[in-house]
Amino acid sequence: MKFVDEAWVKVTAGHGGRGCLSFRREKFIPFGGPDGGDGGLGGSVYLRAKSGINTLADFRFQRTFKAPSGEAGSSNDCTGAGGDDLYVTVPVGTTVIDDETQEQLGDLLVDGETLLVARGGKGGWGNTRFKSSTNRAPRKVMPGLPGEKRSLRLEMRVMADVGLLGLPNAGKSTLIRAVSAAKPKVADYPFTTLHPNLGVVSVGLNRSFVMADIPGLIAGAAEGAGLGTRFLKHLYRNRILLHLVDLCPPDPQADPVADAKSIVAELKRYSKDLYERERWLVLNKMDLLPAAEAKALGSEIKRRLRFKGPVFMISGVTGEGTQELCQALMTRIEERRHEEELQV
Repeated sequence: MKFVDEAWVKVTAGHGGRGCLSFRREKFIPFGGPDGGDGGLGGSVYLRAKSGINTLADFRFQRTFKAPSGEAGSSNDCTGAGGDDLYVTVPVGTTVIDDETQEQLGDLLVDGETLLVARGGKGGWGNTRFKSSTNRAPRKVMPGLPGEKRSLRLEMRVMADVGLLGLPNAGKSTLIRAVSAAKPKVADYPFTTLHPNLGVVSVGLNRSFVMADIPGLIAGAAEGAGLGTRFLKHLYRNRILLHLVDLCPPDPQADPVADAKSIVAELKRYSKDLYERERWLVLNKMDLLPAAEAKALGSEIKRRLRFKGPVFMISGVTGEGTQELCQALMTRIEERRHEEELQV
């Protein structure tokens, strides 16, 4: 199925039912009082997160959702039946935004979590409500109130423990193929990866984490160049960012340090929160250089970047260094999970 990470939908809650105009008429009670019941509540519209869905593609075919209206009231003070609530299924990790006001209504981050996006209208009053000491036979009723209408923008941000970022052809897809069962396309041209790919990395019994392969970024990504803003948003839900740097770029004139700085600059320009996120440096394609030269170049890159976090040298093709990287990531992720549990 095609990967779609944005969708626009319209939701309409049900109208409330009309109140009933009725008077009690029974044997020996020819002039009974009013007994018209209220109308039923209109159905509300909820979004419900469901795991196992990885795209918003279904919303290309259905863009409007309407909950049933409430039924009218009836005699004998009977309230009309309420309209059933409508639940619309979305992927876990969906952000819901009011497209008219740009207000963020909520995030659906847990399987089964629901979010009310349009409230059903209240039912109208029947004539019983208008009975008083001076008005014994009211003929007034109220129509049901209309349900809420909203235009929504749904944004799906992939949920992963580790997110890969770097220039096109830095080796992100090769790395995720090497450490997980994910099989994204790999080729020797830029922008081979057109949408995020997820892979589960297992490092032992009951120890695993999710890695996200984000399409490559270029200069100007924070302003939308190369669909950069579409890709950068997928890093928001990642605990750790892995910044892949090509030790041996295809262009002989390219400088790995300048390339790394350009990605960091785009990250900072796009979001201060992302810029301050925990980030590790991964120097890839060490197999293309002699061991001593690769080690010296790695030390030089770290020194020029003034990088304070963890640094790893790997080869996504041969797998060298990937096991040590995954073990270190798993240990750190378990620490982060424990810290988050204590904060709850």
